[in-house]
Amino acid sequence: MLTERQLSIVLAVVYEYIKTGEPAGSRTITRKYIRGLSPATIRNEMADLEEMGYFYQPHSSAGRLPTAKAYRAYVDSVTSRERLRPRESAEWREEIRGRRSGIEDLLSYVTRMLARLTSYVGVAAVPGLDGVEIQHIDLMHLGGTNILALIVLKGGLVHHSQFALPCEVDAATIEELARRINTVASGRSWREVKDALYDFVLNGLEDFEEACRGALKELDNFLTLQNYRFFSSGAQHILNLPHFQALGRLQAVMSLLEQEKPLSRMIERCRESGSLNVSLGADDGLEGVEGMEESAMILIPARTRQQKAVLGLIGPLRMDYERSINILEAMVDVLDAE
Repeated sequence: MLTERQLSIVLAVVYEYIKTGEPAGSRTITRKYIRGLSPATIRNEMADLEEMGYFYQPHSSAGRLPTAKAYRAYVDSVTSRERLRPRESAEWREEIRGRRSGIEDLLSYVTRMLARLTSYVGVAAVPGLDGVEIQHIDLMHLGGTNILALIVLKGGLVHHSQFALPCEVDAATIEELARRINTVASGRSWREVKDALYDFVLNGLEDFEEACRGALKELDNFLTLQNYRFFSSGAQHILNLPHFQALGRLQAVMSLLEQEKPLSRMIERCRESGSLNVSLGADDGLEGVEGMEESAMILIPARTRQQKAVLGLIGPLRMDYERSINILEAMVDVLDAE
């Protein structure tokens, strides 16, 4: 358990490093942050904090640098106090209101805004497709056993999937199958209707049972396995950050964006908690993601156009957490007003 003085030193070292990128020495801390204590007293406390795992020294004559443990204390301090929304949030609201297209375009645009405002990687996700209300499903016969499914979901999400049926059927049968699916599914989620669909669809189409079951199975696989739809922007921005001049760190972020399981796991945990989630280095969430030991991710639940979503930022451990969190929270407010 940190004393109040130790916590003040930890916060000062983290803040100084975020702002300058330089190790913080005892004289810097006493001169800029904690007056009334001698450099010797601060130096002794910093040595104790190093033993406790909050700091490390790049070399013996240097000041201290924060560890993920120190960043965690700093983030906890930021999130525990009231934060003012950025003055620019009214401008962002007007910018967002100008987007009248579907939710996919909207979230893609928001990730670009987040990247532009922070110089980090902006990310967004909408939850599993099987829980989203279906507006319409079209099945198009491409010839032989090949079918194209166009799935329109509430909020303007449009998805398509091409698959092969286990046997050939004519276009009229595919059209009737689509009509029957829409009779049950339109206005409801796939999760609600998929079990009832089989008996309803097959009634009167027993001669095409194999093809109907095949089509429903393919739709179920597509809608169920697509756990999240991801959006990201800003990879070009992080190239300018000193932290990502190391090729391995840059590759790790790119790999994370391409790996569905780790990203889905973190986004699902954020959605379940219903609150801001900050993962730091090998900290919870990023553990086991190779190369992300010196990086961080902030995620926050959002809601827009009657759909749940998650927004986030990926950057270095030396991220400006206070500004980043303020921007994310303001963006959530903007989207909620949509």
